[in-house]
Amino acid sequence: MTKKKPAQKKKRAPKKAARKKVSAPKPTAKAKVKAKPKAKPKAKPKAKPKARKATPVGTRWLAFVEQHGVVLASARGPVPSVAEAIAGEPIVGSWWSHPKAQTIFDALSSLDDSLDIRCFKLVDHKITFVHRRLWPALARLAQAGAIERERVESIQQEHMPTGEHRNFTTPFPDWVPDDVLAAAGKLDVDAARAQLGSWT
Repeated sequence: MTKKKPAQKKKRAPKKAARKKVSAPKPTAKAKVKAKPKAKPKAKPKAKPKARKATPVGTRWLAFVEQHGVVLASARGPVPSVAEAIAGEPIVGSWWSHPKAQTIFDALSSLDDSLDIRCFKLVDHKITFVHRRLWPALARLAQAGAIERERVESIQQEHMPTGEHRNFTTPFPDWVPDDVLAAAGKLDVDAARAQLGSWT
């Protein structure tokens, strides 16, 4: 009886070591990140210039012009003068040298800024303020030729950035509102004269 040779065990090939995936080395230098530009602060919208409010002093002299209808700024003449009314006495020389010069200046500035008052070289060709209630009478006399048109050119004083004052004129009838022209058309010349007073 022959003995079978024991089966030889097959030699297994040694296991290959699993290769670990090696990732590429990370760069040590940090990439520069561009900084976001800072947002510029939004410019504030420019405020519209507001109409100057009348001061208590100005309010008083607006009422003065409304009461009299036609007044001179500072000259003497057949109608009241704002400067002399403020001073409480006749002013000798220029009102700029009077102790109440600042009050006079503030009052005249308020009158010049008022929408209910127009300025002309009307009475004796001197600076004159006329209240709105008498604009129809003034327009009627200008239409009739009873008052020269150059005397009813509206004057507006503007304060320039340099500090100087400049006068701008608007010819008659360009400054006259439509409602005033309509009212002027209903007046006769004698009635207009009576409203404006004896200086005409």
